[in-house]
Amino acid sequence: MLSQVTFCVVDLETTGSSSSVGGITEIGAVKYRGGEEVSRFSTLINPGQPIPANIVMLTGISSSMVADAPRIEDVLEIFLDFVQGTVLVAHNAPFDLSFLKASAALHGYTWPNFRVIDTVKAARFVLTKDDVANYQLGTLAIYFRTEISPNHRALDDALATVDVLHGIIERMGT
Repeated sequence: MLSQVTFCVVDLETTGSSSSVGGITEIGAVKYRGGEEVSRFSTLINPGQPIPANIVMLTGISSSMVADAPRIEDVLEIFLDFVQGTVLVAHNAPFDLSFLKASAALHGYTWPNFRVIDTVKAARFVLTKDDVANYQLGTLAIYFRTEISPNHRALDDALATVDVLHGIIERMGT
């Protein structure tokens, strides 16, 4: 029964588009069960490398903001405990998961075999181009009238993705 499933909606901010050379700058995650929030996880991460100017412009996260933040190796075990036993949800899940899996491998953690829902794929399943111009989080947030507008900050984007997920699930039921 769907109401008994614990979903963990995850969003990352990163130093770029490639998990092979980039690093995580922020993790935001929200656990939901039965449509109700259970808990949140949010932290800035020091990626151990300079944050490019275009990423600072996009996210507002600068190298000085993360200078005293924990490194991913100091956060990964806590994060993995937080998401244990959940169905992971992310908007464009392969992107976020590539960074998390690369970090896990680099620091000696076995990546759990999570069930994953990608809200991009799910939205493509229930919405047509007549419904939305594209499947970007901002577009879907407007379509589903999310409480939080996505803004390239991890926790806010995760919260917007929660509302998008709920909208998709409702749409599947009709």
